[in-house]
Amino acid sequence: MENQNIEFKKSYDSTFKETKEFNGSPTAAFISASWTALLIGMASYCIGLWNVDMDLNEKGYYFTVLLFGLFSAVSVQKSVRDKLEGVPVTDIYYSISWFTTVASILLLIIGLWNADLELSEKGFYGMSFILSLFAVVAVQKNIRDKKFFDNLN
Repeated sequence: MENQNIEFKKSYDSTFKETKEFNGSPTAAFISASWTALLIGMASYCIGLWNVDMDLNEKGYYFTVLLFGLFSAVSVQKSVRDKLEGVPVTDIYYSISWFTTVASILLLIIGLWNADLELSEKGFYGMSFILSLFAVVAVQKNIRDKKFFDNLN
């Protein structure tokens, strides 16, 4: 696949403001926002687990589901990106990555459905879990993009 960078050369507009070159690399602001979202999602989920009144084995279940979901989401992002870049990815790994991501979400839903928690608490865990999954994909993408653009220079 051809490198389809969008490059804006240094130029001057009508108000004589200098515009900077954009090479497609993630900006510091987007990298910071992604890491912040991941930390907020994970910290919220874990603080909620710490404070909830449930058995330790239940807390362990929910914590394991979080870790399982994060790893699965990173695997999906990596395998999708590898396929787009022409890096060989076996169909079995690609399928397992998607299966485990969906499984982690289903495990959380089933656990929360059967948990003796208030509806607001269930929503809290669901939202912080999904925020964490989304953020870990963004963080992984930023890391990979930054490395790619650093290697170009």
